[in-house]
Amino acid sequence: MSAEQQKYGNGDISYRTAGGTPGIYRLVERFFDYMEELPEARNIREMHPEDLGESRDKLARFLCGWLGGPKLYQQKYGSISIPGVHQHLDIDVSKRDAWLKCMSLALEEQPYSDDFRDYLIQQLAIPAERIRTVCQSRSRGC
Repeated sequence: MSAEQQKYGNGDISYRTAGGTPGIYRLVERFFDYMEELPEARNIREMHPEDLGESRDKLARFLCGWLGGPKLYQQKYGSISIPGVHQHLDIDVSKRDAWLKCMSLALEEQPYSDDFRDYLIQQLAIPAERIRTVCQSRSRGC
């Protein structure tokens, strides 16, 4: 990890670097746009309700807190265990990768430095993999 990337994750630096709440909502809007547009993301799009309004709100609010900003998700929806809330789904490597691709494409459109984009996708890959692991162990009856 570069010296620049090491500062991300401290306090609210990542939240502010992402543009605060408005910047995170812009990122999430583009993320869900890609989820609807990309054929390889069809399988993850189908896991969401037809109206994506609440899904967009939940992800944006979650990311605000996850990036060190205000705990907006908790304020509106209560506490959350990201792997736990997804464990009923069949999320495999292809679905994890489709989610990360949508996020990566959305990140590329934001006015972030390359260093922050790289840091953020690396950090997002950690819970994405954890979700996949939980879902796959559940589907194997573990």
